[in-house]
Amino acid sequence: MPCWYYDKKELREAPSILDGISFDTERRYRKEGARFIMECGTKMGLGHNTMATGVVYYHRFYMFHSFRSFPRYVTACCCLFFAGKVEETPKKCRDIIKTARNILNDNYFYSFGEDPKEEVMTLERILLQTIKFDLQVEHPYTFLLKYAKCFKGDQQKLQKMVQMAWNFVNDSLSTVVCLQWEPEIIAVALIHLASKLSKFTVQDWEGRQPQHQRWWDMFVSDVTMEILEDICHQVLDLYQSTQKEAHQPTSPPQNPPSRADSPTPIKTTNSTVITTSSVQQQQPPSQPICGNGTLLEVNNIQSIQTLTSGTSVMSSVEAQSLPQVPLPPSQSYHLYHAPPPPPPPLVHIAPYSSSAWGSQQTLPRQPMTPSLPPGTSSYYNAGGRQPHQRYQ
Repeated sequence: MPCWYYDKKELREAPSILDGISFDTERRYRKEGARFIMECGTKMGLGHNTMATGVVYYHRFYMFHSFRSFPRYVTACCCLFFAGKVEETPKKCRDIIKTARNILNDNYFYSFGEDPKEEVMTLERILLQTIKFDLQVEHPYTFLLKYAKCFKGDQQKLQKMVQMAWNFVNDSLSTVVCLQWEPEIIAVALIHLASKLSKFTVQDWEGRQPQHQRWWDMFVSDVTMEILEDICHQVLDLYQSTQKEAHQPTSPPQNPPSRADSPTPIKTTNSTVITTSSVQQQQPPSQPICGNGTLLEVNNIQSIQTLTSGTSVMSSVEAQSLPQVPLPPSQSYHLYHAPPPPPPPLVHIAPYSSSAWGSQQTLPRQPMTPSLPPGTSSYYNAGGRQPHQRYQ
């Protein structure tokens, strides 16, 4: 089975970061996609396991692909659609797209292209190959309830602590802790964080042994306090970044299909610089701007289906740079469109006589002369054998 756990150095060398996206922007894209999956799944009535599985697929997918190549909201819909099948809570693709359309504004939904269903269905095959057909995913929810049942103490305070830890698990999906540690360790760390904040100290638990110094020693071994604090700090940093984003403009809109928005300023042909903050209030441009400053026609946008086929789309500037070949006057069609096919020839068929339906012609039967070797009189002894010797 593939290993889905990475260290911090590998996370800082993700494909999106190597593709020119900053570390903070890459983390923000992950958080936005994870929260979109949770919101979309909640509105569709999906369970927490299905939504969590979709988020884990989402994080694993972008450890192999860049946000520049695959729009985050299209990928999020695909992960939720595929997670519904795995967790046996399937939803129709059109229902997921309809829910996404109600959540996203026009700028973000513009990345789905002209055929959103085809984009999601095509990306599903890429997702399945990316996660290497490893479909089963475990989540901290199961271990959280398992550990909490062993605690002794005030049940009211225990219930409050478990609910707080459950909320921490939900919020941890917006981070990359699922790419760093096993769900058992994440559950231990978030229970530890919730017990500190709720002032509920686990002093006794069922199955306690003399060699157990802390309650999690009975469930996981060789887990240091530094590991637990690192997980807790990543979750707490999520709330601090959320407060900072509340005073900042929202995330910039995405570009057309299979192209995430650029984190760097984009230079246009008239030497004006458009930053991501100045684009957020604009509607989808009629002629999107490509990375090299040229304009792309909407019909020339590369979709995910085009990326999988390996074909490229030629921009209008590249088309104008090609040598113009004069065409004959009789072939005055467009340069990049094949001429229309000629009409089929008209074949005149004689009408069928109505009197022929009542008459039936009987042809004489011609006898068939068998071609036998000379000196033989029947098929049985054609080879010089007797009839009872045919199969001997």
